[in-house]
This record gives sequence, structure tokens and C-alpha cells, in this order.
Amino acid sequence: MTQTVEIYDTTLRDGTQQEGISLTPKDKLTVCRLLDDLGVAYVEGGWPGANPKEDEFFQMARTELSMQNAKLVAFGATRKAGVLAEDDEQVNKLLAAETGTVCLVGKSWDYHVEHALRTSLDEAVAMVTDTVAFFRSHDREVFFDAEHFFDGYRSNPDFALAVLRAAHDAGATRLVLCDTNGGFLSHEVEQTVGEVTEAISDGTFGCHFHNDTGLAVGNSLTAVRNGVFQVQGCVNGYGERTGNADLCSVIPNLSLKMGYTTIPNERLGKLTAISHHIADVMNLTLDPHLPYVGASAFTHKAGLHTSAMARRPDAYEHMAPTAVGNETRMVVSELAGRSTVMAKAKESGLDLTSSQAQLVIDRIKEREHLGYTYESAGGSFELLAREASGWKQDFFDVESYRVFVEHRNGDVVAEATVKVVVDGKRIVSTREGDGPVSALDRALRAGLADRYPHVDSIKLTDYRVRDLDSSDGTSARVRVITEHTDVDSTWGSVGVHQNIIDASWTAISDGLLMGLVHHRERAESA
Repeated sequence: MTQTVEIYDTTLRDGTQQEGISLTPKDKLTVCRLLDDLGVAYVEGGWPGANPKEDEFFQMARTELSMQNAKLVAFGATRKAGVLAEDDEQVNKLLAAETGTVCLVGKSWDYHVEHALRTSLDEAVAMVTDTVAFFRSHDREVFFDAEHFFDGYRSNPDFALAVLRAAHDAGATRLVLCDTNGGFLSHEVEQTVGEVTEAISDGTFGCHFHNDTGLAVGNSLTAVRNGVFQVQGCVNGYGERTGNADLCSVIPNLSLKMGYTTIPNERLGKLTAISHHIADVMNLTLDPHLPYVGASAFTHKAGLHTSAMARRPDAYEHMAPTAVGNETRMVVSELAGRSTVMAKAKESGLDLTSSQAQLVIDRIKEREHLGYTYESAGGSFELLAREASGWKQDFFDVESYRVFVEHRNGDVVAEATVKVVVDGKRIVSTREGDGPVSALDRALRAGLADRYPHVDSIKLTDYRVRDLDSSDGTSARVRVITEHTDVDSTWGSVGVHQNIIDASWTAISDGLLMGLVHHRERAESA
């Protein structure tokens, strides 16, 4: 019989402690719905009373949030030393959140009790007992997070176990072992978890690992192998310092590699899309090299790998990427062979001959010597491949472009003029922008809009500049990579020049051209 591991997401509390993350209550509702759609068991919504925004979220959740798979959890601490649970302000705010499940954090390291709480070990145990019992008396399901448990167990195992037993005997249904400093190695986790689960054999355990040694995911898997039932973590590994256990790795490792049931099997295919959607809500660029869900997780570059991949898709992939909603990608570079180029071109519907593929390789090598790169510039690669097959674009010809910047009434304004020929008609368009690149982009779009009104649906979504010869100062060549998207796809383009405007123009114009090509082909196949 397949064993089950319970997934507890703490992205909305622990995850938001990461630098650069700040969510509105509506953002948090969006993330809750995404996690519910993924099928996790519990979503920790935050700490009621910590700030007005947290209180607003729980208030909104009561009326606006309806989850089908996950249960919402409110997080808080045990009562203060010397205060009755029913008189503790923070405890009452946690109760007022009206969630069916609460997660209580309490000290399990004697060092913290003595120096942070400044109370006795007996009082620390009583704080746990009283607070768990208080919430059980109000019909709440209670989880207990034993803060700094691994440090505490190493320092004073008798006290650390006494804290767990107190929570268990008072009615806590999960005893969560936390490596709050994130400093423990897997063999230490294996020994500690094994001893603790044996000492409290009737307890149901969870784990909560931080990633300060880079082992949060591995330690979570080790804990499960040694009897832990619940794994806590964050989507995409968000969290304070170096982050928390990444649930986007924990879930597929447990489900696809170790045979455990975590989320419903039919929802595993949503993992990549939900990972990316949550990154968008966080307003962060997702690390493309994340396992399983990153854009580069199943991307192949070197000629040997991609040649084998063309014959046997499983030759250089540890699993089928579609199982987690990702896909195989091939990128081209000076390392590419003909089979790589042909396979990459085929993704765009282009059937290149071997000699045409060699033309593309030669051109790539020449251009990469100048500083171009095609790994993240699929649009520019596709244009090269099309040209090698004899294709010539007939959308527009560029006569000239210019841009200047002026200080006007205390503001800096850029103005660009672009002269293009479309269907034999010479068009001159001038537009202003916040900067020279924006002005050029707007001017080119304006020149094309009458003939190609759908150009407005092609969005410039990213613009990156890299100095290629920093020792040359202001004479250095720069590489500009842009990203464009439309209703169906996303593609990158690249330009290189000593003049940043010329490099930008190449990337922007190629990006728009690629969007026009895609639109025409969709229209022709409709």
C-alpha cells in the first residue's frame, strides 16, 4: 500500500520573510487558490495580529476564500510566560482568525528558553501544554512547531522531548521538528528523527527545514524515510536567508521517485504552471535552473546530448518533464551540432536539410564570436533558421531610425523617429518614450500599426543589457536581450553593438518581426 505524506505549505508566512517579497491580502488569496488547485493539504495563511495586513487577510478569507482541497491554517505562538492562555492577547487574536486549524510555535531549545524567554524550563513546558489545551477546548485542530528542535535536542534531549510530549498529551495532532537555523546535515537528521519517533511512538510527526546548508529538500526526504508524516515548505523555496524546503522539489521527489502519495496524482502536471504563477504574484523572476519547474530543468545545449535526445528522449532526462507540467527544450550555441539545430528548428515547424543546418551553425559561430547568444534568444535563432532555408521577410524594410534625449521642464524625454517601407509605402513615425529604447519601440510599432494592427498584441516583457568588454569603458560592446510575448507564445531576441541603441534596435525589431511571423502563420492555418 502506498504511503501518504502530508504537504503543508508555509509560503504565505515563512516565504514572505524573504527579502523583496511583500504581498497584499488579495495576493495572498490568489496564492491560496493556486495552492488549493495544486492539492496541498494545508496552507498556512500567516500570523494574525502581527500587522493590520495579516488581520485583513484572515477577515477577507472568511468571506471570500473557499478551498476544495486545502485547509487554511493560522500561525501563532504559545502564551507568554506567566500569563494565562485565555488572557494572552496574541493567543486570542489567533483564535479570532476562526481557522479550523492553528499551528503553534514554541521553544524546544533550552538556550532560547533561558536567554530569549528568560524563564524556567518547567514554565516553557507549561506554556506549550496550556496553549495547546486552550485551542483544543475551542475545537481547533492544533499542530505544534518545535522551534529550533534539532539544536535543542542536541543541547538537552530530555527537555526537547518533554516539550513534544507536552504538546502531544495536550492534544496536538502534529509534532513538527524544525531546523530553524538550517544548519543540520542529513545524517544528523536521520539519527535525531529516528530517536525521536521511537521515543514518542504514538506521535504523528512533521518536519520544517531551512536551506542554510543547501539540504532542506534532502533533509525533508530523510525525515520522511525515518517516520515523518507531514512536510512543511514553500513553493519555489522562498523564505528567510537562503529559503525553506522547496515544495516544487519535495513533492515530485516524494511522489515520482519514492512512491509516496503527496498531492493527487492528476495534479502533479500543474506543478510547473503554478510555480510560475506564484512567482508572478511574488513579482519575482523564477530561477530558470530550479529542479523540475525551472525553464532550464529539461533544457539541453551540448551537441552530444541533443543528438542523443533526438533519437531517445529519455537518454539525458531523469524523468518525463510532462509529469510536472514542464517540457523538453533545446538551445543552440557554438557547441551545437547539425542534429541540435535541426531539432530546434523543427520545434518552430521548420524542416532544415543537413546543409541548411550547417549554414545556421556557421552563422551562429560567427555571431557568438561577436558576443551574440542564442540560448535565451529563440526568436533570433528562428529568424536565422528561416533565412538558411531561403526565406526572406516581407513585412517591412527599415530605411533609417534616430533617437535623441532632451531635458524638458525638469523631465528627461526621449523622442525617436523611424522610417520604414511597408507594402511599397514609405512611413515616417515619431514617438516619445520614457527612454530611448521605449521611444524606438513605440515609433516602430506606430509605423507598422496601420498594416499590422495586431502588433499591439505583441508585448515587450523583458529588456536586459550586458557589458561584454568592461575594460573598454564607454567603448565596450553591449549585448541586449529582449523578451516578447503574445497570446500564444514567448520568445527572445538578441542584439550586439558598441552602441547600445543599435544593439537595442536589433533585438526589438527582430522581436516584433518574429511576432508578425507567428501571427501570419496562425492566421494561415486557421
